[in-house]
Amino acid sequence: MKVAVLDITGKETGRKVDLSDDVFAIEPNEHAIYLDVKQYLAHQRQGTHKAKERAEIAGSTRKIKKQKGTGTARAGSIKSPVFRGGGRIFGPRPKDYTQKLNKNVKRLARKSALSLKSKDNALVVVEDFNFEAPKTKDFVAFLTSLGLENKKSLVVLGDTNNNVYLSSRNLERSKVVTSSQLNTYGIVNANSLVLTESALEGIESNLKK
Repeated sequence: MKVAVLDITGKETGRKVDLSDDVFAIEPNEHAIYLDVKQYLAHQRQGTHKAKERAEIAGSTRKIKKQKGTGTARAGSIKSPVFRGGGRIFGPRPKDYTQKLNKNVKRLARKSALSLKSKDNALVVVEDFNFEAPKTKDFVAFLTSLGLENKKSLVVLGDTNNNVYLSSRNLERSKVVTSSQLNTYGIVNANSLVLTESALEGIESNLKK
């Protein structure tokens, strides 16, 4: 599958790149995508949530009133969950949300997500570019030239580029990553995928292993 290479102004350079069918044209496995996205979102959770239960509350252990004759329910401790300031019943406890996923399934998920983008014509290849200085205006102009200024986009670079990254940081709908940072969630969460030529080489080499 051949795709035209665009320059930073959105015009065709006259060159085309061949997208590997093993990466960009497989039969998508939606269950693999689901598993990988589920794992990614689970790993975003810190799992540090905690509420004190009655055994952890600081307070007297004496019986706060006599058992009978008060006209109200019996109560044995000020730390009871029914009182203000008491312990919480079945409160949240620290938990590890990490999930194990086979690396072959993760690779299949990324291939499937890329194939879906390719099938939907939501994938653009541009030549490698750089900015002289970090400027949001320059990055917005770049997105506008590709018609992506109002869409959620993921720009994938071959290697770290601080000027491009810092130029995009203020934009809510756009994100810049390197090919080694690319994940399934980022691909499916974006409306359009913008790949530089060097990023394309990195993606194909990583996923063909």
